[in-house]
Amino acid sequence: MAAPLLAGLPADPARQLVLLVFLHFVADFALQSEAMARGKCPGAGGPVPWPWWLSAHGACHGLAVMLVTGSAGLGLAEAASHGLIDWLKCRGRLSFTADQLLHLACKGLWLALARA
Repeated sequence: MAAPLLAGLPADPARQLVLLVFLHFVADFALQSEAMARGKCPGAGGPVPWPWWLSAHGACHGLAVMLVTGSAGLGLAEAASHGLIDWLKCRGRLSFTADQLLHLACKGLWLALARA
């Protein structure tokens, strides 16, 4: 497994998983502005096109995964999957609960892949 990119991050998988989950909630709620939450959905209108909002939001999540796992590839996978899951939620194909459960399942998958 690649080393975490930030010094002092935990090396054991249980702590890394907790950190990934906590960072998910920070990025999905604390760092996501109202403008981003609305603007990332297709058809939202506004000065920033929705793909940019959705990409920026996914990139925040990808950065968190990359910092914890040390893997740019897993960070990109997180950014892409997070964007896809949110796009499906915006289109009414996923409930809020399903959206959150899929995001959290991805965190477990990335950690398992990072440790493989």
